[in-house]
Amino acid sequence: MITVTLTVNGRTYRAACEPRRTLADFLRHDLGFTGVHVGCEHGVCGSCTITLDGASARSCCLLAVQVDGSEIVTVEGLAGNGELHPLQESFRKHHGLQCGFCTPGMLATARELLRENPDPTDAEIRQGISGNLCRCTGYQFIVDAIRDAAGDP
Repeated sequence: MITVTLTVNGRTYRAACEPRRTLADFLRHDLGFTGVHVGCEHGVCGSCTITLDGASARSCCLLAVQVDGSEIVTVEGLAGNGELHPLQESFRKHHGLQCGFCTPGMLATARELLRENPDPTDAEIRQGISGNLCRCTGYQFIVDAIRDAAGDP
């Protein structure tokens, strides 16, 4: 076992884990951040996407021990003071989620996209989320939600 220290959603956690435990499993099962979803376990679907030290990352492709000392934001850390993050509110408003499985990863990806490009075109939004798979929405509602949230990342 190796001790890993992470700051997740502004709070520091210190826990022992197996050296080969993925960050996704560590966040979900050891720390209780169940908004981190595991789909493909190969970094292809995007459901495990989190913000790691300011950039989006696939937590199923990282080992927890690799990110010791890092800062992480999960979907649970987006809302603040009892209010949804503007992206979360926009996803709700535009029905950009259905089953919700892909939503945490979409939000992390969209948040980074809007930080880098505060006024993206629909084509840029589609390109930006192209690494995240959704089986429910057909993407149009997600694109609408991201476009509406532009300017408030």
